[in-house]
Amino acid sequence: MKNGLTNLDIAVFVIYFIIVSAYGYSIYRKRKKDEHDAKAYFLAEGTLTWWAIGASLIASNISAEQFIGMSGEGFFLGIAVAAYEWLAAVALIIVAVWFIPVYLKNHIYTMPQFLKTRYNESVALIMAIFWLFLYVFVNLTSILYLGAVAINGLAGGEYLHVIMLGLAIFALLISLGGMKVVAYTDVIQVAVLIVGGLVTSYIALSVVGDTYNGPGSGAIAGFKTLLNNAPEHFKMIIPKPNAASNQNDINKYLTFPGLASYAAGIWIINLNYWGCNQYITQRALGADLQTARNGILFAGFLKLMMPLIVMLPGIAAFVLYKDGHLPQLVGGKDGAYSAVLTFLPTGLKGLSVAALTAAIVASLAGKVNSISTIYTLDIHKKYFGKESDERKLVYIGRAAVFIAMIVAVIFTWGDVLGIGGTGGFTFIQKYTGFFSPGVFAMFFLGMFWKRTTGAAAVVGVILGFLLSVFFNELAPGITGHDTFLYTAYPNGKGGWEIPFHICMGLSFFFTMIVMIAISLTGPKINPKAFELDTTMFKLKPQTLAIIVVILLLIAALYIRFW
Repeated sequence: MKNGLTNLDIAVFVIYFIIVSAYGYSIYRKRKKDEHDAKAYFLAEGTLTWWAIGASLIASNISAEQFIGMSGEGFFLGIAVAAYEWLAAVALIIVAVWFIPVYLKNHIYTMPQFLKTRYNESVALIMAIFWLFLYVFVNLTSILYLGAVAINGLAGGEYLHVIMLGLAIFALLISLGGMKVVAYTDVIQVAVLIVGGLVTSYIALSVVGDTYNGPGSGAIAGFKTLLNNAPEHFKMIIPKPNAASNQNDINKYLTFPGLASYAAGIWIINLNYWGCNQYITQRALGADLQTARNGILFAGFLKLMMPLIVMLPGIAAFVLYKDGHLPQLVGGKDGAYSAVLTFLPTGLKGLSVAALTAAIVASLAGKVNSISTIYTLDIHKKYFGKESDERKLVYIGRAAVFIAMIVAVIFTWGDVLGIGGTGGFTFIQKYTGFFSPGVFAMFFLGMFWKRTTGAAAVVGVILGFLLSVFFNELAPGITGHDTFLYTAYPNGKGGWEIPFHICMGLSFFFTMIVMIAISLTGPKINPKAFELDTTMFKLKPQTLAIIVVILLLIAALYIRFW
């Protein structure tokens, strides 16, 4: 089927647009009395339900880089990539039980505020500026670019810049209404995302079933065909390369190094993202503890089904492609999802565009809301407008939203940053992964070890970055290809690489050691340490039951696909 949208597809998309816009406007009208309340605007304090928090977390997390990038990894690696989603559910449990109580008890509303309260103003300012640059020049640009490219491919390939502007404007309309509008429209966005994604997966499996087993065989037959025709794609653990391994096998291990990933790397990625990230935690910081916990655990449940949406189409594309049944696949693994979408019938392609748009717009709106919150509360209010009243802070926040999106569009318009050459998913991982070990070490020790000092925090962030650069870029050439710490492998490009997850684990380990050593030279209890008590971490029976169910489901998945 050729790319391009029919009138029915366009009608389906327009209906989606009208529903989201109308619902967002109705939420805005209801909260108009709080229009100039800064906490209501930035945090929707006390007004978000658990299901709105959970849906907003997922809608903000899943974007074009997941649809395109993770489907591509499903094409290349198989079900092993599902670990990012399934272990994210475990990370969300950890955040709900141990991280959120610390934030809420100490009235933390932004991540720079956490750093100022726990360490000092210098650490907070440095990280606030870092997060603003990261969110604008890495996250916003990559989401906008990859999203526009994906939808443009479905629309016929001639409307890239129009689509880019449309996505930016749509996200602006939602985000200018504040956190409550963002969160509640995310409920619709995530519903469209899940329905559209599941329909795409169902169609992909049906195509596989019909292709290999005859017309009318259906999705179940298609899934059985995937199991039979690509058994290596249904193994969670990538085997370690040996002398007989080819470059493709080595590249898989470099991407996801088997059990070594579970030793540290993937936990650092998930816990840093879900627990120390303004873009994510902001949804729960305005709620009471039980509501926040329920919302985060609801997001954990939703994460369990995400591989069905963002990974399974990639495996289906692999099976079809290797047997010559997917000639429309172009651009390697990152073209897998778009190739599968060509099988969608009229009308459902419009639903698929709506699902992609929902994912992209929700992520863009959530990101600019976080940019606005950090700039207004952690920079402008403290350094430029100490006397600003609530009304002015809201206006400043809206101006920050607008400026951030304008800057992102400018840098995305001609792909100034080279996202297209790198790939959106890789682009984000590359520039955020270098900082994750140091940032997570700083947050983890700051929460749970009273002796951690501000000096240790500054050293930790800088050292974590330097160690990440060393292990990722320099170590194989300086200390050799095989040491007691790591094994580097040929990357097929004339160089040697240590698997990225192992690099993160090593960087985190040594950063923690140095931070602990520095802190031991200070007082036994840092005066700025948080007060913790066991009652903060107690769980209600129903909360504990939800956690047990999530863990049992994850255990069952790993037992089946180990």
